[in-house]
Order: sequence, then structure tokens, then C-alpha cells
Amino acid sequence: MAHSTANKDRGRAGEQKAISYLEKKGYTLLSRNYRYKRGEIDLIMQDRLTLVFVEVKWRSGIGFGYPEEAIKPQQETKLKETAEAFLEEHQWKGPVRFDVVGIFKDEIQHFEDAII
Repeated sequence: MAHSTANKDRGRAGEQKAISYLEKKGYTLLSRNYRYKRGEIDLIMQDRLTLVFVEVKWRSGIGFGYPEEAIKPQQETKLKETAEAFLEEHQWKGPVRFDVVGIFKDEIQHFEDAII
């Protein structure tokens, strides 16, 4: 159980780093950990007129690959389904994109339009 708690703490810390990074770029946080059925979107932000669904990936080492490489096709499908639920719930009609923020040690990389 302690391992799971540590992972959640790291995940929340990673999300907070991503929020700070994106807010400095002018993004606005709309929602954090939005859930629909069994899917979850880490961050939902707005970049000017665009709604941005953000997946945050954190790694302490690269033994399992770089953070931005960690999104599998099944997770992409679940992200899209969850995003559709958010769009319907909030009646969003503007542009949308999916970004990934990869955090490796103290380095943050932002990949716009990472999931199509």
C-alpha cells in the first residue's frame, strides 16, 4: 500500500509541476483529474481559445522509456472517450487538442498535439 501512496504523491507532484509550467505559458487550469467511467484526464486547461487535455507522465529513470512514450493505444482510446464526455458535459464547441507533459527528473517537456 505504501508503494501505491508514493506513486500517487509523485503523480500529484508531477501534475503540480505541469500546471505551474503551463500557467507560466499562459494556460488556464479548468479541471484536474477529470473522471468518466474508468477513464481519467490529468489536466484540462485552456490555451487562448483551445481546450487542451493534458496527460502528465513522470519518470525517475528511463529504464521504461521516456515519459512521453508511456501512452499506449488503449490509454489513448480511454483518454478520447473521457474527453468526449467532458466536451458533452460542458457543451464545448471550440478547438480541442491533446498534449503530453513529460517530466524526467527536473526537466519538463511539453508536446502539443501529441495524441491525435
